[in-house]
Parts: sequence; structure tokens; C-alpha cells
Amino acid sequence: MPGTPGNLNLIEMALTNERIQQQLTEKFGDIVFGFEESYGLLSFEAAKENNLKVLQFLNDDAELGFRFLTDLCAVNYPDQAGRELAVVYHLHNLAENVRLRFKVFTDIQAPDVFTASKLFSSANWMERETYDFFGVNFVGHPNLKRILNVDEMDYFPMRKEFPLEDQTRVDKDDEMFGRG
Repeated sequence: MPGTPGNLNLIEMALTNERIQQQLTEKFGDIVFGFEESYGLLSFEAAKENNLKVLQFLNDDAELGFRFLTDLCAVNYPDQAGRELAVVYHLHNLAENVRLRFKVFTDIQAPDVFTASKLFSSANWMERETYDFFGVNFVGHPNLKRILNVDEMDYFPMRKEFPLEDQTRVDKDDEMFGRG
């Protein structure tokens, strides 16, 4: 019934971005940082060594309940020395219909991040795809090998290491592309 103390508690206990940030900060302190909210989606990051601790807490905590891994991908930031690759986790609390974004960064020279495949079964193939295209080595993954590209590839095609177009081409007219 409206107006009963039980209903008031349910209203007060709605899972908000502020509450999620508070819970994470209380549990981890400075280990989690870079909180921001864009279009209602809470984003934050932690050092890559702590990804499993944070993911486990988000999953296991009764109030938070982020038990669904919606997506896992990588982003290449070639100009950020020591933080060239970001692994991005999108998590969903289905009961409260709340989503969040969690990021860990790694050096492109040592792209090792602990696998989340034991915590989220769906991470298995997503980590394989992320390895295949970005070269992130998911430590502890049960079958980390290429999933879409040929095994013989010796590069990772989604990294921004290659120019978008062949600069030596002479058969194109820059005027037609607004560059002349």
C-alpha cells in the first residue's frame, strides 16, 4: 500500500549512481577513481591489477547486484603512454535496471589483464574477440586464441598503428574529398 513504511524503504533504497559510487569508495578507497556520469551512465576506473576484485564485489554485493556482463571491449589510445589500451566492462543490474561502465588501462607493451571468464561466462568469447583485435592478453583465460581473424596474423587490426588510407596512392583526387 502506498504510504506504508515498507514502500518508503523501497523508494529510499533505489540503486542510484551516487549510492554505487559510495559503496565502491567505502570498499576500495583510492583503488577506484575517475568517477564520471555521462547520460546517466556511471563510469569509473581502477588499476588493471584490481579488475577482478572490483568485478567480484559488483557481482557479489547484495545491494549492487551487477550480475550481467553486457559487453567487454577494448579501446586504443596511442597517445597515452603506459595507458594505450583500455579494457571496458559494461555491467547491468537486471533487477534495478541500472548499468555502469568500468575501465582498466594497460601498457601496450605488456597488455596483461586478468580474465573475467570465471566470474562471467559471457566474458569468454568477448575476451577472445578483444585479444584477436587489440592484443589484450587475458591472463588465466581457458582458450585465448584468435576467434575471427586467421591465426597467421602477426598484428592486431583495431590498434591505431596503421594509417587509415594508403598515403602513396596516386589514383585519388583530394579535391573530391574536400582536402584540396
